[in-house]
Amino acid sequence: MGDRGPGGRRAEILRAAAELFAARGFHGVTIEDLGRAVGTTGPALYRHFPGKEALLASMLLDVSERLAADGRARAAAAADDPRAALEALLRGHVAFALGEPALITVHDRELGNVPAAERRRIRRLQRGYVEEWVAVLARLRPDRPAADLRAAVHAVFGLLNSTPHSAGGLSTDRMADLLLAMGTAALLADG
Repeated sequence: MGDRGPGGRRAEILRAAAELFAARGFHGVTIEDLGRAVGTTGPALYRHFPGKEALLASMLLDVSERLAADGRARAAAAADDPRAALEALLRGHVAFALGEPALITVHDRELGNVPAAERRRIRRLQRGYVEEWVAVLARLRPDRPAADLRAAVHAVFGLLNSTPHSAGGLSTDRMADLLLAMGTAALLADG
């Protein structure tokens, strides 16, 4: 099951929990179910997380931190070319959406089960990620108010994050191309 070091085991638990929470819901999964999914007992998971809520919070904080860091890096790598930066942001989010649909499902359904302090951190990270996109888009659409650009970014996230429901009928490459084209068109549309 991959790297069995402390970090590898923790990542393994988070992946298994994402799949179980996506399939059965946070309240439909016991700590024993989580333990069985990674080949251990439920109580053994307490070495990695103090409880199921902490596990969920870690999962959603981790993905929010990864997306925020990736967005910053992609925008910075193409800072001289806002069109290339936008494409890089889109490609990064498309790869995430196609590669980790369980996390999208868990976030959509279960964020309310995260303790308030961690939920605020997740939301703060997500706002920063959105603003990274808005800053790039503002360079391409200087005629548009920031509120319009922000709304467009959120709408495109809705499109991209629909993959748990929409990606089944196409190959991953074809779906990625389709999402890239649709996302680009939506972000640059007059409206």
